Amino acid sequence: MNDTHSSVLAAADRLVDAFARHDTQAYFAAFAPDASFIFHNLDRVLTSRDAYRAEWKLWEGRDGFRVKSCRSSERHVRLSSDAAIFTHTVETTVEFGEEPVTSVERETIVFERSGDGSWLAVHEHLSKLP
Repeated sequence: MNDTHSSVLAAADRLVDAFARHDTQAYFAAFAPDASFIFHNLDRVLTSRDAYRAEWKLWEGRDGFRVKSCRSSERHVRLSSDAAIFTHTVETTVEFGEEPVTSVERETIVFERSGDGSWLAVHEHLSKLP
């Protein structure tokens, strides 16, 4: 495993860890402002980090949404110049109100190397497992 591969995995780990802790500040900081998001449970593409953050706040206020845990497995990184495609299986437990819901899904996160050498997520796609 080379340094670039390790750096992408570290960026993915920080993103997943922040999500698992419901640390919205750290989680949203892992995404570029113009990142896009495709979620199987939404009827539209979210075309910016702010659009996703607004949706998240809606879930919290309307549905009592709270992330309780998140575990990443079957991780793979494909490097391509200043971009990296990270895929994994993600097991997530969230609460809606006080009702826990656990899901197992596949996720693709596209990272882009920024000017300072760090990796920011520019696209996330979450799908149901068949």
